[in-house]
This record gives sequence, C-alpha cells and structure tokens, in this order.
Amino acid sequence: MSAETKRVDWAFNLNDAAQGIPRTLAEGITTRIFPGQQVMLSVVRIAPHSTGSIHSHPEEQWGVLLEGECVRIQNGEEVEMKAGDFWCSPGGVAHGIRTGDKGATVLDIFSPPREEYKTAGSGFGTKP
Repeated sequence: MSAETKRVDWAFNLNDAAQGIPRTLAEGITTRIFPGQQVMLSVVRIAPHSTGSIHSHPEEQWGVLLEGECVRIQNGEEVEMKAGDFWCSPGGVAHGIRTGDKGATVLDIFSPPREEYKTAGSGFGTKP
C-alpha cells in the first residue's frame, strides 16, 4: 500500500472534514478538534462577517491564521491579521475573533488540552 493511500491513526489532513471531533463554536464558526496527551489542535473555519465572543480559559492558546483575514481581539486590543500571522493567548486572558468580507481558517493549539473540547459540542468555553 502506498503512503498516499494508507490510513493510520496518527496522520491527519486539514481539509478532511471527516477527521477530528466536530464542534460549533458560534454562528458561522466551526472547528474540528484533534486531542493529544499534552497538546490539542483545533482547525477553525470562520465564515465572512462572523464573530467569536470574548472568552477566556485556563489553557494557553496559540493561533495560526492559515487562510483569509480576521481581527484578533485580546485584552481589549484589536489587531488586524492576515494569512501567515500567529498569536499567543496565555491562560486566563480574554480574547475573541471576528471576520469581515473574507472568512478565515485558523489552526489553534492548546496546552494542556481542553477537557470540554474532547467531545463534540458547542460553545467557546468560559466567559471573562
């Protein structure tokens, strides 16, 4: 079997919607979660003109804007982001996101993994 066709439980694809644990974060914002022992990845798709509410959680969160544009909100500051930009939100820091005319795809990395994201569900987590 070639490497291209072989399926193993430790290899994934960002564009394979059948992989990961699905979660609806808000209207127009969905994700697929990939939990590990120490780190959790979340592939977030944000439709144009969508807003992720301001929230916080104890886990550290890094985000990488893979595609599109967004405004990242953190500690009351708003920063315009473009594909290739990335950010860090320490645990307990209030943050959110919104898109304009363009949508966005974000790869979020959490450490440690968020317990509430280990099963399918909805919502971001704790409000500040």
